[in-house]
Amino acid sequence: MRLIARLPTLLTNIHIRRYSSIPMAAPSPPVIIAGVGPGTGASVARRFATTYPVVLLARNPDNYNSLVEEIQKKGGWAKGISTDVSDVGSVKAAFEELEEIAGGGEGKGKVAAAVFNVGGRFIRKPFLELTQEEFESGWDANGRGAYLFSKSVLPLLLNSTDLTYPPTLIFTSATAALRGSALCSSFATGKFAMRALAQSLAREFGPQGVHVAHAIIDGVIDIPRTKDWHFEKEDAKISADAIADSYWYLHTQPRTTFTNEIDIRPYVEKW
Repeated sequence: MRLIARLPTLLTNIHIRRYSSIPMAAPSPPVIIAGVGPGTGASVARRFATTYPVVLLARNPDNYNSLVEEIQKKGGWAKGISTDVSDVGSVKAAFEELEEIAGGGEGKGKVAAAVFNVGGRFIRKPFLELTQEEFESGWDANGRGAYLFSKSVLPLLLNSTDLTYPPTLIFTSATAALRGSALCSSFATGKFAMRALAQSLAREFGPQGVHVAHAIIDGVIDIPRTKDWHFEKEDAKISADAIADSYWYLHTQPRTTFTNEIDIRPYVEKW
């Protein structure tokens, strides 16, 4: 009876010891991936998690919870943080937590790589029918979001030039960054801004040892959302896992051979 009476206290103590023993900081400099869902972001997370701890950012925790659990079950280290990259307060709060995960506050943390995989809303609509909110949504995600993320993560990347591979900042982009198609002014405006930012950052921070790359994904990615999209060729879609392999290739390039822009498209894509 005494044991039964003490059981709630014993279980509470076990619970506290179990979770207090898990360190807040990652075991080594992590990789930060913003924009994690069931497609490209998840594939990139899985690929980098084979070597690094990964921190996954997404507005909706449902987009990363199962992935965090999957990586942990395989012996990796993963953590998710709910973040709206277009909101300065949300990004600030996320990176205050990231500083601790990455090895301590006061600007001392290190990050091995960072991937900005935020697409934003894809609005296909005649320009004269676009509301201001719809037009600005492209800039919010790909312009302001990329700026806030880069501003926060670059100090951590600059601390990491002594790691095995050069610290890397990769932007997931699209053909819309090169040309604005009809009915896609919102999306194209945001992607143009992202590409300009990536080019400027590559020229400024490349000489300081940080590899900045802009990845143009030209085609339909094979993800759950496009499962029912059928093409004449079975392999007409881009493999999300292959995109992740390309990002790993960019990350492991030595400083003597930085690729600052890469095109990724299926062999049947017209361009």
